[in-house]
Amino acid sequence: MLELLNVRKVFNPGTINEKVALKDLSLKLNDGEFVTIIGGNGAGKSTVLNVIAGVYPVDGGKILIGDNDVTALPDFKRAGFIGRVFQDPMMGTASDMEIEENLAIARRRGERRGLRWHITAKERGKYRELLAALELGLEDRLNTKVRLLSGGQRQALTLLMATLKKPLLLLLDEHTAALDPKTAVKVLDATEQIIAREKLTTLMITHNMKDAIAHGNRLVMMYEGDMVIDVSGAEKKNLTVEKLLQMFSAVSRSDEANDKLLLS
Repeated sequence: MLELLNVRKVFNPGTINEKVALKDLSLKLNDGEFVTIIGGNGAGKSTVLNVIAGVYPVDGGKILIGDNDVTALPDFKRAGFIGRVFQDPMMGTASDMEIEENLAIARRRGERRGLRWHITAKERGKYRELLAALELGLEDRLNTKVRLLSGGQRQALTLLMATLKKPLLLLLDEHTAALDPKTAVKVLDATEQIIAREKLTTLMITHNMKDAIAHGNRLVMMYEGDMVIDVSGAEKKNLTVEKLLQMFSAVSRSDEANDKLLLS
């Protein structure tokens, strides 16, 4: 469902500030895989998501989403293939519109637009059903302005909007990092529920090693623009933070297991 072939990204090339963010990175996600990516600041995690989404053009290599070569496509032309949830809960929703209006916009993504604005009773019932499954008390607040929601409620709504029309690929960009621990757990539970129900191919970026181990069926660790660890199946199920740190130190020949990498 996703394939990166020798993708390279360099910032400020030819200057004293040149930074090779991705070093001929190759990564393949099969249909329905849920992959978590872990790594410290500067490892290249966010750059990977941004080149996939089309925010940054690549300096080499190829990007395929499904059967589509999107390497040369701008971000707005990739939007039909991708659902994305950002770190900032304020992004991804229209704050001065109601919950049901935000969902209706997401539901009509990619469809031909007319002048008529209408949410049917059947559609409204479906929204209530989906919101009730989140267990955040939003199903009876369809006419509430989104700006009145808490950060966790808003992030859960963004997640629902990103998946309302099943995308080929779901990108989660540290989407619980700005939430308090209790709310983050609720949003992660909702994430697992939606991904499992819709059988979504998912790439989740996180700084939290425990979350990276606990969620998904595959874990990738990045270091200096490259993948240094890629585990799945029984090996991932048996992972602990301590084992992961040992693996990282062995492959990177570094003790760079700093506080930012160890956030938990």
